[in-house]
Amino acid sequence: LMKHAGTIARVILGLIFFIFGLNGFLNFIPVPPPPEAGMKFLGALAGSGYFFPFLKSVEVLGGLALLTNMFAPLALVILAPIIINIFLYHFFLAPEGLVLPVLMVALALFLGHKFRAYYKGILCIR
Repeated sequence: LMKHAGTIARVILGLIFFIFGLNGFLNFIPVPPPPEAGMKFLGALAGSGYFFPFLKSVEVLGGLALLTNMFAPLALVILAPIIINIFLYHFFLAPEGLVLPVLMVALALFLGHKFRAYYKGILCIR
């Protein structure tokens, strides 16, 4: 199992992003209404007109990259700020939905550790 832990984590995180990204376009998973503070935040983002289609496109493509293991380290870098924002949104505005974001953070940290050799160039201090 530990031999395949990286693959399992990558596939689970990839599925989360791919499925929820597609749901942003196709609405096949009902989403409960957010609390008032969450509604204000999401309403502001939706009001821009471009943000959610862009976000969901990045989620679908990032999820596909993780699922196919093509550019997976790059996908993780691109998805990291999305993961942080999902976590912070639930932590501060909608804590009842915090379980999945905590799982996403854990998977991303685990994969970041697995991919650490790919990040040496961008994490060096000179």
